[in-house]
Amino acid sequence: MGSNKYCVIMAGGIGSRFWPKSRQSMPKQFLDILGTGKSFIRHTYERFAKMVPAENFLVVTNDKYKNLVLEHIPEIGERQVLCEPVGRNTAPCVAYAAYTLLKRNPDAEMIVTPADHLILNEDDFRTIIAECLAFASEHDALMTVGIKPTRPDTGYGYIQVSDDKPISKVKCFTEKPDIELARVFLQSGEFFWNSGIFVWKVRSIVEAFEKYLPEHHALFSGVMRAIGTDAERNVVEIAFSECRAISIDYGIMEKADNVYVRCGEFGWSDVGTWGSVYQHSRKDRYANAVPEEGCYLYETRSSIVSLPKEKIAVISGLKEYIVVDTDDVLMICPRSEEQNIKKFIDEVKFHNGDKHI
Repeated sequence: MGSNKYCVIMAGGIGSRFWPKSRQSMPKQFLDILGTGKSFIRHTYERFAKMVPAENFLVVTNDKYKNLVLEHIPEIGERQVLCEPVGRNTAPCVAYAAYTLLKRNPDAEMIVTPADHLILNEDDFRTIIAECLAFASEHDALMTVGIKPTRPDTGYGYIQVSDDKPISKVKCFTEKPDIELARVFLQSGEFFWNSGIFVWKVRSIVEAFEKYLPEHHALFSGVMRAIGTDAERNVVEIAFSECRAISIDYGIMEKADNVYVRCGEFGWSDVGTWGSVYQHSRKDRYANAVPEEGCYLYETRSSIVSLPKEKIAVISGLKEYIVVDTDDVLMICPRSEEQNIKKFIDEVKFHNGDKHI
């Protein structure tokens, strides 16, 4: 694909919706939640390694996950891991990578991807990314990837297209809708799920920062000048402490007039909840998603169980439950109440401090 193609993996989140399996010390992107034998970030790297050389990857993550990144992706070097001193949502994350690339290779074309998504049809997906790269290289375009919706999901943002061409100008972005609106979106055929995967020339995104997020542009231009010098770490800390926390969607994509979307179907999920893990897991004849060994179920239906290796669980009489056991925390909760996990975390934190979070 050529040495101007770069892949930026965003890997800074703490994955609190997967508590108690996902912790601040070991967040979702470094876990093998789906039981594939590989972590999410490893799958992400391998997915793009067929298009992008190893030296053209950048991973943006929190300071404390640098060694984890290098452990999961040994093919990359320390200079390819950009460490955020503090999380500030996706716009500063993208800015840090973009201004770093602007200094290293001003002709760079960037793919930006979350570290923790599931993609089942990887060949189809790479074909779509290649089309996005070709389009972005010939146009001043900010590209995003849209997913053909299969259900009226209220957990995703939506993108409205302006026509039915494979690559379409974006009419508008809509944040997570309620169920009635999601049904309307599904029926209209004009709305696609927002995957949070982007493709653009580095110059195009830097121009967009200059125009729509000028304070970020000013701060990260300073970072760019300091890259490779002794001042880099200090300047990065200042930039992140001073910049506003904002998503790339709110900050740029919803405002810019050169946003295009390539829509497709390739078995995508952001695997954002235990419910979506259940959906994508192998099930037994009673619709339970459980480990292959160590789990003894009686009169239990449509439940998901996650256990530490070597642990044995005997479960009787549960229907539609989530059971997650770790070395120090056990959570048992109806699947319908999964939205309460953040409340559980706050409660545990209040009574026990951070040690179980």
